[in-house]
This record gives sequence, structure tokens and C-alpha cells, in this order.
Amino acid sequence: MVTIKEVAERAGVSAMTVSRVINDNKYVSPETREKVKRAMEELGYVPNALARGLITKETHVLGLVVSDITNPFFTTIARGVEDTAIKNGFNVILCNTDEDIEKERRYIDLLLRKRVEGIILSPADCNKRENMEQIISRNVPLVLIDRCVKGLHADCVYSDSTGGAYSLTKHLIGLGHRRIGIITGPKRTSTALDRVKGYKRALQEEDLSIEEELIRWGEKYSREDGYINAIELLNLDRPPTALFGGNRLITVGILRAIRELNLRIPDDISVVSFDEVEDISLTNPFLTVISQDSYAMGVAATEQLLKRIREDDKSREDRQKIVLQPRLIIRESCGSPREVVKEKA
Repeated sequence: MVTIKEVAERAGVSAMTVSRVINDNKYVSPETREKVKRAMEELGYVPNALARGLITKETHVLGLVVSDITNPFFTTIARGVEDTAIKNGFNVILCNTDEDIEKERRYIDLLLRKRVEGIILSPADCNKRENMEQIISRNVPLVLIDRCVKGLHADCVYSDSTGGAYSLTKHLIGLGHRRIGIITGPKRTSTALDRVKGYKRALQEEDLSIEEELIRWGEKYSREDGYINAIELLNLDRPPTALFGGNRLITVGILRAIRELNLRIPDDISVVSFDEVEDISLTNPFLTVISQDSYAMGVAATEQLLKRIREDDKSREDRQKIVLQPRLIIRESCGSPREVVKEKA
């Protein structure tokens, strides 16, 4: 490996001068700068970015910590983050926590040791703030994505989960459904809480009772949680006439349960999903969904993080919540429940 000393000898300057050129010090003459750069090219010398960052405090690296990279929602967020970072001269280190708070802690420790200039984080647990407070205490800019934490001094970029869930539930109520089951993620995530909040608000506006047995919380946002809870709901003495999947993975589990029970959509059961399900083999008929622009979410979070990095005072009090509005897309997976159809006949 070529060293700074070897570059200095080739250029006929001191090692300190080479270091100044690498770190773009303005007190180096253009002639000397050119001589050093030519020597670096001839020897194939590549500066150590981390070592340079120790001096300049600029590594041009961002950290992205997501809760489940197997979820296409987060995969698309990651693409939006990376594209925006690259356009602005930054690289991205991607970390996946699998909704595990300890794994999240280890990755945050790693990112701080790597001296990233800012972190975008989807918290594994919105009730446990220690990992996020560690980032803030180190004066490293932090932007939360998808999930927010009340009272935390950090920006947050997210979709309107409450409004989206409200719209889906109102659509089902408008078709005549009165027993609507909802399967969502864990209570420790703000998205799950907000979606149930929107679901309840829609029922309350129509003076419909809120039945706790129809509200199911998963251990994770997973296919397995969707499947197990759907089987339980559909085997109740009075099963729901419609099911609401709290995200795309949960909805995949719901669809599996419906197939196994030989039920037809929407004749026997209506289904809606918070977010698209891309697997066409599972979506016959096509699902009514709330569609989120996760790529735009990644872009917005990165732009906000870069804004914070460029600020002189990174401890400013004006933290922002940037809310993206999701879109209701009505397709063929919903119909009136059988008792309503009989009444109309």
C-alpha cells in the first residue's frame, strides 16, 4: 500500500504538505498542489476517507437504519435515500435491525464509530429512546423515517397513517360493513398505533361499536402475524365481513389464510391493505389499498438530513414533522357484505 511518505518523496515535498493537499487546505500553492496530485496518480495512492474525516470532520457518509429490509416499503425508501445522497456527494451505510432494539443499538454504535455525518432511522421501538438520544447527544443530525417518537428532539418524515386508515375504514363502512377486522403491527410502533387510531375514528363517526376482539396487534409487521391473526378472526363465532391489513406483509398473510379457508374475495370477505402488494399471484382480484410513496419519503428524509448537516448550529430547536399524504386506490377486493346484498335483493 502506498503511503503519504512515498507520495511526498515522489513530489519532492514534505508529508505535511501532502496531507494539506489531501484535506484541501487553501494554504497550498496551485503549483505544489498539482505536483502532489500528479505524484498520487503515478503511484496509485488512494486517500483514507476516514482518516481525512478525522481532520475535516467531514466523511460524506450517511447512516440509514431500517427495521426490515425484506419489506419492499423499506427497500424503496433505501433507494430514495441512496439516490439523493449520491446526487449530493454522499455515500450511505445501510443497516437492518429486524425490529430488534439491541441490534439497533449495535448498528448505531457502529455508525457513530464510522463518524457518519447524519443518520436516518426507522425506530424498532418508539417507546425506547436511548438509542436515539445517544445520536442526539453526540450532536449527529438525526431524521426519523416512517415512525415518529413523541417528545424526541429530531425531525420526522412519515405518511399520514391515521388519515390513510380512516379512509380505508370509511370505504368499507360505506359498502355496508359493520364488523371490520384490523391486523396491524406491534404497539411499540407509532404506525400501528396511528392506523388503529384512524380505524377507530371512522367507526366512531358512524356510531359503530369498537370491538376489541376485531383489533389484532402483531409481534412484528410480518406475513406470519397476518396469517395467524386472520385465521383466528375468520374462525370467530361472528367473523368479520372485511379484513384490513396493516401493511403489505401482513396482507400477504391474510390472503394466505383466506385461500386456505376456501373463501372468495370479495364474495365471502372483503380485503383492504395499507400499502400495495406487488405479488400479482396473490392479488386476484386486485386489492383496494392506501398507497404510500416510499421513494419520496426516502428523498424527503435525506434532503432534510442534508439540510441539518449544512447548518452551523445542529442543535436548533425547530425540529420538523414532514407528513406525506397517502392515496386511496379503490379496486375490486371490496363488496357489500352478504346480509346487505340480501336486504337490497
